[in-house]
Amino acid sequence: MLAGELRLHGVDVVVLDRDEEPTSFVRALGIHVRTIEIMEQRGLLDRFLERGKQYPLHGFFAGIAKPAPSQLDTEHGYVLGIPQPEIDAILADHAVKVGADLRRGKQVVDVQQDDDRVTAQLSDGTTLDARYLVGCDGGRSTVRKLVGIDFPGDPSTADTLIGEMDVTMPADELAAKVAEIRLTQKRFGIGPAGNGAHRVVVPAASVVDDRSVTTTLDDIKRQLVAVAGTDFGVHSPRWLSRFGDATRLAEHYRHGRVFLAGDAAHIHPPMGGQGLNLGVQDAFNLGWKLAAAIDGSAPESLLDTYESERRPVAADVLDNTRAQAVLISTEPKAQAVRRLFSQLMDFDDVNRFLVEKITAISVRYDLGGGHDLVGRRLRNIALSRGSLYDLMHDGQWLLLDRTGRLSVGEWQGRVGHVVDTSPDLDAPAVLFRPDGHVAWAGDSQAELVAALRKWILVS
Repeated sequence: MLAGELRLHGVDVVVLDRDEEPTSFVRALGIHVRTIEIMEQRGLLDRFLERGKQYPLHGFFAGIAKPAPSQLDTEHGYVLGIPQPEIDAILADHAVKVGADLRRGKQVVDVQQDDDRVTAQLSDGTTLDARYLVGCDGGRSTVRKLVGIDFPGDPSTADTLIGEMDVTMPADELAAKVAEIRLTQKRFGIGPAGNGAHRVVVPAASVVDDRSVTTTLDDIKRQLVAVAGTDFGVHSPRWLSRFGDATRLAEHYRHGRVFLAGDAAHIHPPMGGQGLNLGVQDAFNLGWKLAAAIDGSAPESLLDTYESERRPVAADVLDNTRAQAVLISTEPKAQAVRRLFSQLMDFDDVNRFLVEKITAISVRYDLGGGHDLVGRRLRNIALSRGSLYDLMHDGQWLLLDRTGRLSVGEWQGRVGHVVDTSPDLDAPAVLFRPDGHVAWAGDSQAELVAALRKWILVS
């Protein structure tokens, strides 16, 4: 995602992937509303819709099923079920087509930087020199460790086994048994993986600190029997793994010319399926800022806003996944809280608040006040000619002007200026950042110029 964003602005970018081939592991199963909107903003959504399945969005905090909240502020009231390898493939194909240099089988083993450059040393003895480096290399990030960014938080207290394998139990019997167990055990599940196999998830017998410890089919079978009373006839595993509920947040998202994004910056329990989405949204925030720094249009402080904007979002995700982890516990006290929480979710405002939190459409960056829209993203509102997101495919700044009286002046060429009307826009004019969040709203030319000067340098 980040490589594609950088290429929109003409930045030369190399992606180093230590794996020789794309992973076939299905860890994440879909994308939420804000990520769907991001793909639409860049003209990529049709590719995802072709390969995914839409599931109606409803209340599901901590697995507590509730109807969809009313008046959800989006055109995309669904979860898009699409396996992570498919997501990876679409984004990699896009990045390469727009000019990214994707190099597989390349592992970073050292990072050195000075005031002007950063150098990555690879395991084959070669080096790569660049203006900036971003570690998108997961929860055990090599880049994060090499530059010495602390990763404080809580270790895992509950591990879960996961894998893809064949199941011999007849489909009807399997579905009934899974539904029965999931009434009380939300960390258990067996369902189609989309490739002929089944995805099996079951609580582990204990926590393992050493994540290199191999998970075996016998481990899975023993835990299935312990939890469900049957091993479902599982056999022929494609892959097996385990994950914990550790919760950690990087002390900083930046060290000089090195940045962190995705799981390298934050890990949390997988409640609500937020991890992949959070990482994609990190990249969407960082891409245009790095590009502006490289082309000289960024104020000195712009790159620091990546951490100040995205780290609080991750902290909130850590909090809500911690809360969900408590609510799915089978302990009597936790179940009492869960029952109370379920009653609270019957209030539409509470249900909507939680859905907007998990789907990230309630994210608002602190951009210094002003109009109520400032800092927010807008849904894809209809214009007299097309729609808002149609105007965002190029990843540039955009002034949507209902007055016809405003001007972007010396920023012409960096800021698109569209005069159009919309019954769904509650402001005379709106200045959108490249990530679709509102930087300014109003009708004053002087205020518009002040906002542009804050964000964009001109030569």
